[in-house]
Amino acid sequence: MKKTWWKESVVYQIYPRSFNDSNGDGIGDIPGVIEKLDYLKELGVDVIWLSPVYQSPNDDNGYDISDYQAIMDDFGTMNDWEQLLDEIHQREMKLIMDLVVNHSSDEHAWFTESRKSKDNPFRDYYIWRPDKEGKEPNNWAATFGGSAWDYDEASGEYYLHLFSKKQPDLNWENSELRHEVYDMMKWWLDKGIDGFRMDVINFISKADGLPDGPNPHNKKYGDGSQYFMNGPRIHEFLHEMNQEVISKYDVMTVGEMPGVSVEQAIEYTDDSREELQMVFQFEHMDLDSGPEGKWDLKPLDLRDLKKSISRWQTGLHGTGWNSLYMNNHDQPRVVSRFGNDKEYRVTSAKMLGTFLHMLQGTPYIYQGEELGMTNIKFDSIQDYKDIETLNYYRDALNDGKSEHEIMQSIYTKGRDNARTPMQWNSEKNAGFTTGSPWIAVNENYKEINASQAVHDPESIFHYYKKLISLRKDHKIIQYGDYQLLLPDHQEIYAYARSYEGQKLLVLTNFSNQEQTFTKPENLSFYAKDILIGNGQINSLHVEKVVLKPYEAVVYLGE
Repeated sequence: MKKTWWKESVVYQIYPRSFNDSNGDGIGDIPGVIEKLDYLKELGVDVIWLSPVYQSPNDDNGYDISDYQAIMDDFGTMNDWEQLLDEIHQREMKLIMDLVVNHSSDEHAWFTESRKSKDNPFRDYYIWRPDKEGKEPNNWAATFGGSAWDYDEASGEYYLHLFSKKQPDLNWENSELRHEVYDMMKWWLDKGIDGFRMDVINFISKADGLPDGPNPHNKKYGDGSQYFMNGPRIHEFLHEMNQEVISKYDVMTVGEMPGVSVEQAIEYTDDSREELQMVFQFEHMDLDSGPEGKWDLKPLDLRDLKKSISRWQTGLHGTGWNSLYMNNHDQPRVVSRFGNDKEYRVTSAKMLGTFLHMLQGTPYIYQGEELGMTNIKFDSIQDYKDIETLNYYRDALNDGKSEHEIMQSIYTKGRDNARTPMQWNSEKNAGFTTGSPWIAVNENYKEINASQAVHDPESIFHYYKKLISLRKDHKIIQYGDYQLLLPDHQEIYAYARSYEGQKLLVLTNFSNQEQTFTKPENLSFYAKDILIGNGQINSLHVEKVVLKPYEAVVYLGE
């Protein structure tokens, strides 16, 4: 297996709007990130992934970009950004930027030109279609609700937007558009960045003819995903991007890919195909969603998580590479979701971290995860900011769902759970801002904050710090293969890793009850050391191990 720096790194995602505000306007900014770089260096992360800081009207919190080569005023200036890059590199860390090129903002100069007339040179930068019998060109639903098409009065046609109507999809069939994107990527790479996280990159190729999607329940709109996820020219486009841009730099790339299978991920990440290095897949993040999708709540069955994680761990081994994550700016807080954010918050957060960081792949930590930050419950829908949440609330009310049921779904799955301000200390607004924060701070900041965590050797922060340093010290954690144990156990997730004669045994209890691990007969393992644990276990006998609620322990042996 080829060894590279990005396979041995731990990535920390910063959502700048909510990270740290340096000037008191209530919005996190780039100088605010610079102020906290020593905190991240102390944690031990290698790479910072910065969510979008480009010029944007902010319809979807910066994922609607109006100028790819300028910085949003809220966040600072290009000089600030250049100082950030310099300060990150001085600390021997790396910076990857968010690349959002499935769509732009409708305020981007390309789109402003595109909508002027049907024969404008920029018309073909976007996907325009005439009406179909007085209606939308097809029945696709947009991700944020409603139709994926919006009618433009001035030019008399519809444009496609898989997300909000202020996020028109770019037309990747147009070679001129593709080369504009590649030139922009080179511009950032020449400034010295270390790679890209690519937003919904497997949506960029749409099926010929844009056919109607299935609509078995006779809803207002159909599901077009089979015609835009992993489309017919996706590999051609990504290979071209690799040849024109990526291959010329020593950088890391990770593609966000909803609906991708293991087999498809191998095609995207196999070195010999020269496309991407890693993908973000969503399979394990969809296990607590019912048939109606994300807002349809169902409890996690641990056996499903085992099947999913194991499929990816074994499927990509030796050919592709896994991205390991359970938290990001689009997901609820993992300790509230799969742990216990009340009585066992600290213990369960450490357990979840252990489970993830001992797997093979590149781990991603989302801001506040290392503190065990939790979901938020705002009193009123008026307190929520996220476009997806607000659209769901409106649509669900129209569909006759009760306010109580809707709010329960939002409390559990809403994206604003991840977007409340970072909790730095116990002072006003958790030390995030001296002004009025753009979104309310979680009220538990007096107990859960970075200042308290850094000074407490038993904190989640220090536990994560140890997980990160263990990965650096042990090749088995980086490169070892993976074997699932006890596939049918409903409370214990146990797995083994092996590499060059060494073995690792990872035991995690996902329940609030004591559980007993019994070593399977087919596992040959002799423990020599305990690498890390969140409880009191100190014996090296692994024939039978009693795990307290949410306990985790990792043995190194042979």
